[in-house]
Amino acid sequence: MDRVRPGLRTASAGAAALGLLALSAGLPGMAYAAPAAGPSGGPSAAVSGPGGALPEYRPAAGAKPVRGASSTADAPLLEAGTPYEDTLGPGERVYRLGLDDASTVYVSAVLRPPAGARVGYGDHLEVEVMTSGGRACPRNPGRASFGYDPVPLGAVGQRRLAEDAECQGAGTYYAKVTRTAGKDSDRAAWPVELLVMREPAPAAGTAPTAAPSVRPSASPALPGTNPVARTGGTGFNDARAVGPGVWRDHLRPGQTRFYRVPLDWGQQLGIGAEVAGARMTKEYGSASEGLTVALYSPYRGLVDAEGTSYDGKQAALTLPKTAPVAYENRFSSVREVEPVRVAGWYYIAVTLGGKVREFTEDATPVPLTLRMEVTGGPAKAPAYEEGLAAAGFGVGAADRAAAKEGLTAPEAAAARDDASAMRVVAGAGFGTGAVLLLVLGGWILLARRGGAAGTS
Repeated sequence: MDRVRPGLRTASAGAAALGLLALSAGLPGMAYAAPAAGPSGGPSAAVSGPGGALPEYRPAAGAKPVRGASSTADAPLLEAGTPYEDTLGPGERVYRLGLDDASTVYVSAVLRPPAGARVGYGDHLEVEVMTSGGRACPRNPGRASFGYDPVPLGAVGQRRLAEDAECQGAGTYYAKVTRTAGKDSDRAAWPVELLVMREPAPAAGTAPTAAPSVRPSASPALPGTNPVARTGGTGFNDARAVGPGVWRDHLRPGQTRFYRVPLDWGQQLGIGAEVAGARMTKEYGSASEGLTVALYSPYRGLVDAEGTSYDGKQAALTLPKTAPVAYENRFSSVREVEPVRVAGWYYIAVTLGGKVREFTEDATPVPLTLRMEVTGGPAKAPAYEEGLAAAGFGVGAADRAAAKEGLTAPEAAAARDDASAMRVVAGAGFGTGAVLLLVLGGWILLARRGGAAGTS
C-alpha cells in the first residue's frame, strides 16, 4: 500500500474531525482550509517552485462555462452576479443582458494570455454595451491595451442611466467583447472571465448629478514602517487583502501579483511599489517596463496605471493618490476620477516585466515592497434603494477584518461559513469543552488510523 504523506494525513484528520463535529450537531459536513504560510508565516497564494512555471490566474469559484455568439441572434444570457468563463480569439463575441430601468450595470471581461504568449502595443480588449437596436450606450466601449507582457487584461463596458434616454429603459441589451491582435501576436483563443455587476439605483432625488471639482493628489504620504509579509494572488478572484501599511512580497520576471484594499466613501488611496536588487546574470541590463502598477475599481475598471524601468538593481514608483470615493465622481471628465465612484474592494496588480529575465536569474524571486496609505472618511454613504453588499459593492466590518487578517475572498468566505456553523453548534447546546473533545477525539482516531495505513 502506498504511504500517506504526513501533510495529507493531517489535513484529512482535521477535515474528518470537523465532519464529526458537524454530524454531532445535526449539520452537513463542513470544511475550512486555512491559508498556506507565506515567506514570514503569513497567508500565501499557491506559487510554483524555483524555475517552474508561473502560477496561472485563478478563475472564480463556480464560474459557468458560456459560449459567446458571433451575432445578437444567438447570444447567450449573462446574469448579474454570476461569473462566466469563455475563450476568445481575435474577433468579437456577443452576449445578451436583461436589464432593469433603474440600475447602473458594469460588464467586465478579463482576458488571460498564457505565460510566454506574444503580445504587442497594438493588441487590445474592448467591451461595449449596446441597445437591442445596436446603438452603443455612452461611455463605451471600455478598452484596455497590452504592453510588452502577456498579463491579465481587464476592460469594462457600462450602462449608465443618467446620460442617454435610449439606454434607460428595461429590456434586452447586448455586450460585445472584442479582441484585437497584431499580425505578429499570438492568435490562439485565450480564456476570458466575464462578470456583470449591477449597482442599485439611488433613492429618488438623493443622488448628486454634477461632477466634483477634485483631482487626484500628486504625492501621497506613504508609510515607512517595517514590512509585513503578504503574498499576492493570481488575479481578481484570489487577490490578497491589504490595508494601510507596508507589505512584503516577491516577484519573478513576467509575474503579476494581485492585492485588494477596501475603500469606503470619502476615502483616498495612495500606493507605492519598490523592487530591490535581483541576482544578475549580466553586468548590465534594462527593461523599460520592468515594474508596472495598475489600480482597478470594484467593478474591475482601470483607475490608473504607471510603469518604470528596472536595471536589476532598484526601481520604485508611486501612483497619485486617488480622488475621495464619491458617487458624483461618475460625472467627472477626469480619467482617473471617474472610476472612483463606489465604495468597495479596489484591486492592485503589480507586474515585474518579462524582459527582466534577460539579465537576471528567472528562478530567483525579486523582493517587492508595497506601501499603502488610506486617508479620509469614511463619509456618509449615498442613499440606495437596495443594499450594496449583495451587489458586490460597499465596505463592511467583515471587509475591514479581512484586510486586517490578509484574507483572499475565498478564505474570507470560508471563515464566515466556519464561524456561522460554529454558532449553530453552540446554539444546539454544545459547550466549548464538548466541541474541543469532539475535535480532539477525531484527530486522535484518524491519526492512529493514518499511522496504521502508513506502516502496512
